[in-house]
Amino acid sequence: MKISLIRTGFDDFQTEIYHICKLFFEDVEWVSDGGEAAELSIRTELSSLQEAASVTASVSVHDATGLMLCHESDSRPLPAAGSEAVRRVCKRTLGRALLMCLQTATGMEQPWGILTGVRPMKLMHNMMMQESMDTCRQILREDYLLSLEKVRLLSEIGERQLRVIPDLFRMERQVSLYIGIPFCPTKCAYCTFPAYDIRGHNGSVQAFLAGLQYEIRQIGSWLARTGMSVTTVYWGGGTPTSIEAEEMDELFQVLHEAVPGMAGIRELTVEAGRPDTITPEKIAVMKRWKVDRISINPQSFTQSTLDTIGRHHTVKETVEKFLLCRELGMNNINMDLILGLPGEGLRELEISLEQLERLMPESLTVHTLSYKRASRLTQNRERYEVAERDEVQAMMARTVEWTGARGYNPYYMYRQKNILGNQENVGYSLTGYESLYNILMMEERQTIIGLGCGAVSKIMGRDGTVERFPNPKDPSVYNSAYQEYIKRKLDLLDGVLGVAPGAEQRPG
Repeated sequence: MKISLIRTGFDDFQTEIYHICKLFFEDVEWVSDGGEAAELSIRTELSSLQEAASVTASVSVHDATGLMLCHESDSRPLPAAGSEAVRRVCKRTLGRALLMCLQTATGMEQPWGILTGVRPMKLMHNMMMQESMDTCRQILREDYLLSLEKVRLLSEIGERQLRVIPDLFRMERQVSLYIGIPFCPTKCAYCTFPAYDIRGHNGSVQAFLAGLQYEIRQIGSWLARTGMSVTTVYWGGGTPTSIEAEEMDELFQVLHEAVPGMAGIRELTVEAGRPDTITPEKIAVMKRWKVDRISINPQSFTQSTLDTIGRHHTVKETVEKFLLCRELGMNNINMDLILGLPGEGLRELEISLEQLERLMPESLTVHTLSYKRASRLTQNRERYEVAERDEVQAMMARTVEWTGARGYNPYYMYRQKNILGNQENVGYSLTGYESLYNILMMEERQTIIGLGCGAVSKIMGRDGTVERFPNPKDPSVYNSAYQEYIKRKLDLLDGVLGVAPGAEQRPG
């Protein structure tokens, strides 16, 4: 969609305007103001009345002939002081007027209102720390234009998260650890995670594991020096169970030797996501080291879909490995589904739900397909047929209905850019089986220290800012430079968390 943008009264909200336009049009291309190539023309005006301490946004949309399709305006009072607070009010006022206008022009409703970011729960948390839940719901409806359904979702998740982690807003002296294993049996078509074919030549597996063990020991020493405690540990990737059972066992040994208080952490998760990597020997290792939670991720229970997206395991194998884990004593299993995979619609979703009914994992994460820039799916979109917006919405509604009827409750959620149908990803669980790490990581409530290939550390400053520090994604790069990266990460941890290098600090 080629859009001409004509603005009056401001000059720094083009990014926000672009993201709201993207909710309605798959491709948005700005053309020069009044350009003949424009298919739509959007005229926006933002004006402030100083004497009334208010701001008014006016938006109109015109077609290529200049005919006005719609016009909306919105006014809000301005805060007494603070340039950033004033800017936020102006941005929301403009966003509301633009959203209402484009909804009228296109006939499309946006249940997430003017929210275009990936973490709506972060906004919810910030409000919950200052307002009653009723006030939070009112703000979401009136200031952000969320639908009642999405307001209920956010408030239900917010209340549940506080029940699961009562100290959720007081975790300054705790961290969680993410351990990234960058290998998989094959690379899935939709994937952009660090995932290298373990049979390939993207750096020696043994060299990587040696570097990871060194990094675990260095971080363990930092934790001991600073008195920070560890809340959760999460093995992700890639597929951690791609490595051999003996290699997993050795990593667990190093982890328990190096990290203070491992016996008292609240949760230890291993993603055993690919069923074709699960063996009795690996399950035995996880049982020996008291792994609390594992993931076995079918993504779909339709074999042709698995073949299309490059997952070289069968539906039968998924079921067999799930039952094997059950038989060997794993009693907290998560499974992932992805809505909108190529060739899938409501019929294929029902097939997946029928299989889940037989297995009943303790938790279920429902993703909506997102076009990630670097994925094979995105780079070859013409080869893959995916569901239309209305069907994706119907599929999401069906999962909400199915999970609710079987005792699963939503406990965390996030969104992604270019997600089908402007939907969301939601984690559901039976009561008592919520993943603590998923809540802490996704809602950015504490520092997450990433170890291993492609792992990203997210270091929470005292002012609420987040410093990101990514490790190299490529195993060969990690293998050649991990000592340098570890030193820089430790310096950043000391700086952001206010710990002087070499200083002793007791737990608070």
